[in-house]
Amino acid sequence: MKGKWKVYMPFLENQFKKNLAYKGSFYLMMICSIFGPFISYYLWMAIYGSSQSGVLGGLTKTEMIVYVFMTYVTSSIVMIGVSDEISDDVMEGSVVMTLIKPIDYRMSLIFKAMGVALYRMIAPSVFVWAGLEIYKVVVLGEKMTPVINILFYGISVAMSFFIYVLFDFCFGMVAFVTTYMFGMNMAKEALLGFLSGQLIPISFFPEVLQAIFEFLPFSSMVYTPVMVYLGKYSGLQLAFVLGKQMLWIVLLYGLGTFLWSKITRRLVVLGG
Repeated sequence: MKGKWKVYMPFLENQFKKNLAYKGSFYLMMICSIFGPFISYYLWMAIYGSSQSGVLGGLTKTEMIVYVFMTYVTSSIVMIGVSDEISDDVMEGSVVMTLIKPIDYRMSLIFKAMGVALYRMIAPSVFVWAGLEIYKVVVLGEKMTPVINILFYGISVAMSFFIYVLFDFCFGMVAFVTTYMFGMNMAKEALLGFLSGQLIPISFFPEVLQAIFEFLPFSSMVYTPVMVYLGKYSGLQLAFVLGKQMLWIVLLYGLGTFLWSKITRRLVVLGG
């Protein structure tokens, strides 16, 4: 296991350094990335301001503020796509090199994604999260999020990361059939924004749709860790949602293995 870690760690390190290579891009990302959550914040504050109820979808106004910004933090760390790289490798023909090298292609993609996640955790997720906690205490007069919530949130986010990357690996297998993924990736991102709870908390939907959405792996990508952070799960319910995340990791890993074995058996590369 230690030997495998040494083999794949350079993928993580190189990807992290690659993202830090251009200082201008680093600072520009820091500034521009803040606009998204603030747009959602003002939108939801307008909705709560026009509502006679202080609780919508099971969330108070304060909880919705936390939900908006923690959704942004979570999605920044978790949603690291690998299907684009798979598509590029297929189009260039370089994917054939993975079949002759003594490395696991999927593992190399996972470690690259980990490098990007580490970068996004530093810029700007940590700053947004710290600012949110300060705002809660100083402006809203609320207590800081309990350490136990943060601990379980970290565990949930780690599993969410693997769920998304393994799902995107499976999705990336489509590139072997179509060779063009740009349009499909756009559709995927739009759909996941809806199904994962990024745009609207799943608790806002009718109970039937909630049951369907929570059964699918997409809610485990963003909605579940944020609700864990808010302390909406406890005891057996918390164990259940964390167990469900672990189950989806196993299922998606198995599905990826099956699809990869099928695809590589019929792979034909011209040029490259």
